[in-house]
Amino acid sequence: MSDLRIRAAVPADLDAVLAFWRTAAEGTSISDDRDGVERLVGRDPEALILAERDGELVGTVIAGFDGWRCHLYRLAVAPARRRQGIGAALLAAAEERFVGFGGRRGDAMVLARNETAHHAWRAAGYAPEEHWRRWVKPLAE
Repeated sequence: MSDLRIRAAVPADLDAVLAFWRTAAEGTSISDDRDGVERLVGRDPEALILAERDGELVGTVIAGFDGWRCHLYRLAVAPARRRQGIGAALLAAAEERFVGFGGRRGDAMVLARNETAHHAWRAAGYAPEEHWRRWVKPLAE
């Protein structure tokens, strides 16, 4: 896997990232638009982590730290590139980032219906906390 390149996204990557998520990510988010991703990268330039192989975008993860908690979003690997260690490499980069901030625990947003993702997250050492529920309120239409 020495040909895998892990790096932070830059503004020039954002359209490619959005297109990638449409094919590789499960579900959509209210923030899956150019403005939302630009805000993320503008606020925290190293939060959106990309994996590339031979110049092709093959995976992403958002590793957000709010000063209190370490949050993981949008772990996505190209369908044809799954089970090649790309997700594990992305999570290792995210966890290294968190440790550098003094983070103590990472939490991940994982769709309840995405059984394939459940297996990947468990293999990476994550487990659901059934006593918590995510409560949301859209702030924009």
